[in-house]
Amino acid sequence: MKKPKLKIKKGDLVVVGVGKDRGKQGKVEKVFPKDGMLLVTGVNQYKKHRKSQGEGRPGEIATLTRPILTSRVALICPKCKQPTRVGYRYQDAKKIRVCRKCGGDI
Repeated sequence: MKKPKLKIKKGDLVVVGVGKDRGKQGKVEKVFPKDGMLLVTGVNQYKKHRKSQGEGRPGEIATLTRPILTSRVALICPKCKQPTRVGYRYQDAKKIRVCRKCGGDI
């Protein structure tokens, strides 16, 4: 089966468009192309209550970041600083990502 192609890469700045974190911006930490999901810093965080494991580890309430669907975020163009869709252009037999609003390279 062919792996789906995502237009958002690791290290890109994205903004959340829907859900409880609408309007929040963050950097992409990890991409899960098979599931169509992204791990974004500071977005989609949940609390997990952990029991103590004897004397080695005390009990705690840990904050975990869960992946978010790619369709719920928009890439922020580094040049025009606006949420945008991603297009492609070929330059010297190389595929380059392009901002749909300003036309600049991403």
